[in-house]
Amino acid sequence: MDQIRIGVIGLGWRAGVTRYWHSPNGRSVVVAGADPDLSRWSRFRERVNPDAELMTDYRELLERKDIDAIAVMTPDHCHDEHAVAALQAGKHVYCEKPLAITVDGCDRILEAWRGSGKHFMIGFNMRYMNMYRTMKEIADSGEIGQLKAVWVRHFVGFGSDYYYHSWHGNSRNTTSLLLQKASHDIDIIHWITGKYTQKVTAFGGLDYFGGSRANTLTCPECSEKETCPEAKTGPLVQCAFREEIDVEDNSMVLMELEGGIKASYNQCHFTPDYQRNYTIIGTEGRMENSEPDNRIYVKSRKSNTWRDLSDRVYDIKKAEGSHNGADPKICDDFLDMIIDGKQPEAQPIAGRMSVAVGCAATESMRAGGKPILISQPEPWMFG
Repeated sequence: MDQIRIGVIGLGWRAGVTRYWHSPNGRSVVVAGADPDLSRWSRFRERVNPDAELMTDYRELLERKDIDAIAVMTPDHCHDEHAVAALQAGKHVYCEKPLAITVDGCDRILEAWRGSGKHFMIGFNMRYMNMYRTMKEIADSGEIGQLKAVWVRHFVGFGSDYYYHSWHGNSRNTTSLLLQKASHDIDIIHWITGKYTQKVTAFGGLDYFGGSRANTLTCPECSEKETCPEAKTGPLVQCAFREEIDVEDNSMVLMELEGGIKASYNQCHFTPDYQRNYTIIGTEGRMENSEPDNRIYVKSRKSNTWRDLSDRVYDIKKAEGSHNGADPKICDDFLDMIIDGKQPEAQPIAGRMSVAVGCAATESMRAGGKPILISQPEPWMFG
């Protein structure tokens, strides 16, 4: 196959990543897209391909014999419908994370993938960021010993801009942000430790955004719940304090992984900054990242005593491209998978297990912290 011809389902913001596939003189070209919202068409043509053929019905896209692969960039609750349809139509598929918003939805995708004979990739681009690749290499090297604990703090300072002015703010579209937003981090915990989660307990609440706060304060910059200047005005923008918002903006999860590894994940959407902070502790030391410093700090023992420590600092190389250089890398990997048969960094089962933890954590959180066992995969799901 000399050149992969790609169609895109969903032409919103995330579809901008498909520009890395549009290389008319290279290995792939984006030839078409589908989205019922006509307001997105011109922006997609500006960012990706001015000559792309666009349509409202994604099924017309799947009927085209000249399209080899499909990129699913639609809202989360549409992923299983679109990914399954694309696989059944005989297309290779790239699906944005999370894989779906239910475990059943994930399992439908995996079943369609196994029956299709086609390649499938989940969009876990954090695995391609230099910061987390380096942490994975440090863990695998044994430098900090056998891993025992992982602590993750996620400060989502853009929570209002990214999640509470759009479809993300309602659970029917996302299940929760412990699934939607945390799916990356849950996967990184699984990836670095090499273990999947078996049990969770979680707590959380809607502590800042949403209608309950609007009843007493409304939006900080306006008195109208439905038209909010804080939200960067536009026809599709909605107030972050509207009544329909029901996804927690402040949450904490405790996870027990295979082999007894303990992990925690904290997520807050009304912090003044945006960063992820990972601390990973092993029997011989610990490492901690700093996204603002673009560094990883490692403390490990030189001998069998806590007093004799060796400290190291890893400066992380900056990379070109969106998401700290991860997007062009994952797009290249998708082509390598189709053309050369290269195994992807994240197997489809990883997408399923991330969602399974997010769903269980949501169930626990909304049941007052009840411990929940994770839905474990069947052997056939591993491919």
